Amino acid sequence: MAVWDDLVGQGPVVEQLTAAARDADAYVTAAAAGEAPQVSGSAMTHAWLFTGPPGSGRSTAARAFAAALQCVSPDRALGSTPGCGFCDGCHTALIGTHADVEVVRTDLLSIGVKQTREQVRRAQLSPAVGRWQVIVLEDADRLTEGAANVLLKAVEEPAPRTVWLLCTPSVEDVLPTIRSRCRLLALRTPSVAAVAEVLVRRDGVPPELAAGAAQAARGHIGRARRLATDERARARREAVLRMPRRVGDVGGGLKAAQELIDAATEDAKQLAEELDEKETEELRAALGGGDGKRMPRGTAGAMKELEDRHKRRATRVQRDALDLALTDLTGFYRDVLAHQFGTSLATAGGSTEQTVAEAAAASRPEQTLRRIEAVLACREALDRNVSPLLAVEAMAMTLRSP
Repeated sequence: MAVWDDLVGQGPVVEQLTAAARDADAYVTAAAAGEAPQVSGSAMTHAWLFTGPPGSGRSTAARAFAAALQCVSPDRALGSTPGCGFCDGCHTALIGTHADVEVVRTDLLSIGVKQTREQVRRAQLSPAVGRWQVIVLEDADRLTEGAANVLLKAVEEPAPRTVWLLCTPSVEDVLPTIRSRCRLLALRTPSVAAVAEVLVRRDGVPPELAAGAAQAARGHIGRARRLATDERARARREAVLRMPRRVGDVGGGLKAAQELIDAATEDAKQLAEELDEKETEELRAALGGGDGKRMPRGTAGAMKELEDRHKRRATRVQRDALDLALTDLTGFYRDVLAHQFGTSLATAGGSTEQTVAEAAAASRPEQTLRRIEAVLACREALDRNVSPLLAVEAMAMTLRSP
């Protein structure tokens, strides 16, 4: 299986990355043979910016490219394209154990100067065992202003065999000075059929369930996989989509708002607990307190730092879960609006045709548009750190207004 097989519906992007991997391989091969590497006209460059909506596969594309850059398959000498997916270079890069591929992600709200300086320092080193030094920054949009300026210096003056792979939702999420020094790759939301096919092929999901999950997730691959494999996630989503029918009066609207917050909190709690427990056990074992042993003296500070990190991550995970619930609500009203205009657009968001038809018959298109605007305004309020309950209550009052 080639490294590109998990890139769903991204044909043009795969073509560009394949060409770049081929030129990168020729560059390193020529340098190793003592020849002058071909630089002019090369499809390869030292910095890439992967953009695209959530679920489009930005980080998947970056990891696949990192693996192709480290490919050591002997078939390359016969004209095969780097990125076989089977050799040691590809395999270790994909599973995250390659010494020269660093994947940087954050569970917190931002990436600070200290962490960025560490990656810049690493970027100045020559590859230890691989062909390139590759740094994948999955959350480049979460760089603080100071961290972005630190990164800019490294991108302006790159080491000869270092490659930066930055992932952001859009080009506006990074400094203009950084994006002007990167080659842009714009990924698109994959089709529902393509996502369903991947769920069936890779995860063994029954075709009917895969199609429903892909439709509900609107092409978001990770979200579709979770809906297809986690019954609790599907139940919480259906609870969110019942909100429009429960805001008929003030009391019902406030109760629905609280239930929406509770559903998002429960969703976030499930995700955070899985990560927290694993990280806590790993740290206890590393500090000598595994298997129920008493923690050695002097380790309380490290455990406290991990607890604080878990609290900060919980804040971000809860925001993400609530934003996802609001996205589902937007999808519901989009379906209502499509029905009101009599389009043949397929119902997304997992809402039944009858529910959409009832909501469409009970309102006018201009009212539906106002409700979509109310959901978007709620998301913007959350970005400004407005209290989640207050923001959702204000949205609920708008949803119930005629």
